[in-house]
Amino acid sequence: MNRILPVMVFISCAVLVAFTGIEKEPGSWIRINQLGYRNEGIKVAVWCALDNKKIKKFDLVEVSSGKVVYSSAVGNNFGKYGPFESTYRLDFTAFNKSGDYYLRSGKTVSPHFRIGKNVYSGSADFCLQYMRQQRTGFNPFLKDSCHTRDGYTLYGPMPDSTYLDVVGGWHDASDYLQYSTTSANAIYHLLMAYRDFPAAFKDEKLSNGTDGQNGIKDVLDEAKWGLDWLLKMHPQKNWMFNQIADDRDHISMRIPKLDSMYGRGHERPVYFIDGNPQQRGKGKNNTTGTSSTAAKFSSAFALGSSIYSSIDNSYSKLLSEKSLSAYDYANIKPGVTQTVSVRAPYIYAEENWVDDMELASAVLNKLNEAYNYARQEPMTPWLGTDTAKHYQWYPFINLGHYELAKLLSDSRRDTIKAYYQEGIRRVHEKAKQNAFNRGVPFIWCSNNLTTSFAIQCGWYRKLTHDRQFEALEQANIDWLFGCNPWGASMVYGLPSWGDTPVDPHSAFTHLKNYPINGGLVDGPVYGTIYNSLIGIKLNDPDEYAGFQSSLVVYHDDYGDYSTNEPTMDGTASLIYLLASMEED
Repeated sequence: MNRILPVMVFISCAVLVAFTGIEKEPGSWIRINQLGYRNEGIKVAVWCALDNKKIKKFDLVEVSSGKVVYSSAVGNNFGKYGPFESTYRLDFTAFNKSGDYYLRSGKTVSPHFRIGKNVYSGSADFCLQYMRQQRTGFNPFLKDSCHTRDGYTLYGPMPDSTYLDVVGGWHDASDYLQYSTTSANAIYHLLMAYRDFPAAFKDEKLSNGTDGQNGIKDVLDEAKWGLDWLLKMHPQKNWMFNQIADDRDHISMRIPKLDSMYGRGHERPVYFIDGNPQQRGKGKNNTTGTSSTAAKFSSAFALGSSIYSSIDNSYSKLLSEKSLSAYDYANIKPGVTQTVSVRAPYIYAEENWVDDMELASAVLNKLNEAYNYARQEPMTPWLGTDTAKHYQWYPFINLGHYELAKLLSDSRRDTIKAYYQEGIRRVHEKAKQNAFNRGVPFIWCSNNLTTSFAIQCGWYRKLTHDRQFEALEQANIDWLFGCNPWGASMVYGLPSWGDTPVDPHSAFTHLKNYPINGGLVDGPVYGTIYNSLIGIKLNDPDEYAGFQSSLVVYHDDYGDYSTNEPTMDGTASLIYLLASMEED
């Protein structure tokens, strides 16, 4: 594949940090965070080799002068990981002078990178481009409208095929399905980003996503786009809908305006939440109740109401009312609401719901209820495990623990913080065994788990001032931006000078060569998962072939929907993480 980097303007250092790493010794590499390293932050790279080589020291070299400014001995050889036989961590945290540098050990040289205060500046806003590009209804990137006839109802108390206006929201990924559960989670992350780190965002877009200023930060405009759609998906207190469209969407790739997969012209089905199993091909999904999705509605509405109380009082009041009715809907039948698939076996197989109830209860200031739910699921179940089903534990961390801990002032606060600590400790036990500090399982959407886990580490550090997991936190961020076996950033176009995805599983790029700036791709998966998936076929020679292994694979290839498809909810979580890095 011809890797042509997308042309874009990002931040000022783009012009002085070209991706110019040179491998001068065959078979060994130094993997770095291509965005760079903050002056006072953890600074670690990974040296890796395909055979059993050893190194004793490394140098940090200033680009402008060619002088060695820092040297250090390396620690133990961590040994085999993925395709590599030898791996070492190169820790240069002690050096904190701003500038442009590269690392060298023997003849192995890293790409150039920056150390500075502002290496993450503008990155969260940059990723908002992908969210705007995922809009349905009016799409500001295409400057055109799509899916304007959504949708006809299924499974509801009204007759099937009743028309209901649910136009709006975001496409979930490179397909055009829309899920309430992922959208509500994305909305919550965007609202949190605005609440917690407002200085990380600018006002350069109007509410419809086109150029201009409207006195509102762009991240809040984007969150409101999602909130407005959720209001349509919960039009009255005894009605709530879970998704628009299903996997018949996957029949072909197309630009969204041309969507007509369901035999009803441009109309698509909208699935009602009734708390019962619904169609999944020849079988059914494993829905057991209404809580998981409805509680996500409730928390998004409640946080939105709080934020809009000083901006738009009538909108705030509406969101408050909807939050309470959604909370009631969550209690109709305690349990999980899974998504619907018709042709293939892949769904969002969520199996937990008390975490969603905890978050909704906390944001609604129902602290006793929230604490009772917290005790039922102290740790998100995938933490410390080797595998999980697709979206089995969703969101990928317990957001409710953070919101609840901030509100509690008694011994229960310490209990909640201990829950976070134990979950992180379990991942750390796995991570400390390898040079990449990797303890997150390589399941489908592993980058989403990585992003969320880094957020949990940051929340724990802020709640407790305990910095024992700070290196683990940073390692997960570094992984996303190139400190991984492939040396690849997992975010389209970020950084603009780096090795980032150029051939994602996306109709926008595949059919029209449109850049999908800021989209976080799914990420590496176990070789066993990749080899078991239906319909994957690489379209081009694998430029990362030398770095694939039986353990884990990643392909920057349109044909690999398992590792290289961007997702809306993963990108929203990344926006929160990057905003925190900018202001931390």
